Amino acid sequence: MRVVRLSHLNFFAQIYAVRAAQYMDLVKQVEKQYGHRLRLRVCGICIENEKLLLVHHKGVGPEGELWSPPGGGMEYGSTAPDNLKREFLEETGLVVAVEEQIFVHEYLEPPLHAFEIFYIVKVMGGTLYTGYDPESEREAQLIQHVSFISWEEIKQKPPAHLHQILKHSSSLQDLLCRRGYYKFSV
Repeated sequence: MRVVRLSHLNFFAQIYAVRAAQYMDLVKQVEKQYGHRLRLRVCGICIENEKLLLVHHKGVGPEGELWSPPGGGMEYGSTAPDNLKREFLEETGLVVAVEEQIFVHEYLEPPLHAFEIFYIVKVMGGTLYTGYDPESEREAQLIQHVSFISWEEIKQKPPAHLHQILKHSSSLQDLLCRRGYYKFSV
């Protein structure tokens, strides 16, 4: 029988408490920066070798994690395609060509509310890496990881961790065929 010392349990309890506090700080940061106002975002559907490029965010979504296509808020004075190119470079390190605008999604999971314009994008250069969100401090980044993921891997993730458009698409082809306006109930 293995004996666990109380000091070891106390150590792990302290680590858990620190991580829980860091998570709550991220949730508060997201609410302060993006919550309780309408945002206009651009997002890119980027597929290579039958895999979709996704960004893993912490502190976002109903369970504090969200896998979503790369994208971000529009900046005044810059076109939607230029904003999307900037977001891809910041978040993924990739230089992209913005192709067809395919659909608009209204993302509404309080405290977040955004209209997201989705485009098909093609990689033209750069090197894939986990980028950053310039609106967040270096030690409080929401972006945890970026990678190309197969549809089978996407569907193995908990539904609460997936962007609504991914939860409600049955395949990459279904995602690419979407047109018009979408808003899904939470």
